[in-house]
Formats: sequence, C-alpha cells, structure tokens
Amino acid sequence: MDLFAGISVSDYVTATAWYEQLLGAPPAFLPNDIEAVWELAEHRYLYIEVVPEHAGHAQHTLFVADFDKTLREIADRGLEPTTRETYENGVRHATFFDPDGNEISYGGAPVS
Repeated sequence: MDLFAGISVSDYVTATAWYEQLLGAPPAFLPNDIEAVWELAEHRYLYIEVVPEHAGHAQHTLFVADFDKTLREIADRGLEPTTRETYENGVRHATFFDPDGNEISYGGAPVS
C-alpha cells in the first residue's frame, strides 16, 4: 500500500522549515512552488501545500518503531511535543502542532 498524505499550510517558507525540523531532512522533492514532499518510508509520503483557507485542520499520526529515539531526535532539532500520553493498552502518543495548528503526532508500541 502506498500513501500520499497532504497538509494544507498558509506560508510555504515557514511550513517547509518547520517540517524539515520535525522530520529531520529537507523535502525529497518539490513538485512546484507551493508544495514540498517528504518520503517517510518507501512509497509513503507526507506533503505540504499552500492552501491558506484549509490550513490548520490536518490530523496525522506516524507510528514509529522506536518512539523514544524518534522523540529524542526531534528534541535535538529543537521541537518538543505539546502533549505526551500513554494509553491504557500501553501505546504511547506525542502530539506536535505546526505553525498553522495542524496536528502531527507520533505513536509507539508499549515499552516491553
């Protein structure tokens, strides 16, 4: 299965810089002057697109193999989650908000 998940933003430069900081890399490609695309895994992409009237309404969760390592790496790049939770089943969840208020979360398996 492939994934191409979009996030509407209001400012290209600000959003691109923030997502580079969150994801730890520059975009994989720039299809035009209002979009930037990151490849998160093979055939799985996250992209931003300047659509100001829709900015701030996205909610995406990225489930990662090493939750603690991922959050440490993001913190090393200067971002901290707004919230951190552990659900009753042990699944962990951390939420970040981009400059437009879009919600990007990371999920991780319970600690064994």
